[in-house]
Amino acid sequence: MEEKMTYEKAMKRLEEIVKKIEGGEMDIDSLAANLKEAKELVTFCRNKLTNVEAEVKKCLDM
Repeated sequence: MEEKMTYEKAMKRLEEIVKKIEGGEMDIDSLAANLKEAKELVTFCRNKLTNVEAEVKKCLDM
């Protein structure tokens, strides 16, 4: 069973990917797949932040 993705989990995974790339730990065969995953995680995080910002703004405008 797949766990629900959270902002914190997505950021942690992004940090892991970046660390491996910067440290030269990622082989060329997995680079494309990891970059695709990173792009999806960035999109997830951006959407999450946008939604939270809208909710906070809505609460403050009440």
